[in-house]
Amino acid sequence: MGLLTREQIFEVQDLQQETVSVPEWAGDVIVRGLTGAERDRWEDGMIQGRGKKRRIVMLNARASLAALTVVDETGKRLFSNADAVALGKKSAAALDRIFSAAMRLSGLTEEDIEDLTGNFDGVQSEDSTFASPSLLDGLQSPGD
Repeated sequence: MGLLTREQIFEVQDLQQETVSVPEWAGDVIVRGLTGAERDRWEDGMIQGRGKKRRIVMLNARASLAALTVVDETGKRLFSNADAVALGKKSAAALDRIFSAAMRLSGLTEEDIEDLTGNFDGVQSEDSTFASPSLLDGLQSPGD
């Protein structure tokens, strides 16, 4: 392997994707990995508060990641950012399959999540349909 040029790097299609079977929905979906900016925004959206009041909010994390990574055959997102609320009401088993694939394809590990939560006093766990509206802010929705 040789050294890459700037142009070669930008030309490479490096977002991996895979088809995931979702029996709860009686079909399959295509899941793709996150871009670097999407991953940073998704992780940043889980952090609320400042200073000693900072905490991790994992509520609807699976659905918000699914909204970012489920795509059609052309690679266009199927769900808007606002759809994460409705997705959060779908089967946890279905969302977990998509979440696991999205994490793997995006290079996210359990250790990454632990690193995020390890530096905070607490992880929010109270019931909410979507505790972190900023989780997807700034990321493009379909049609943007």
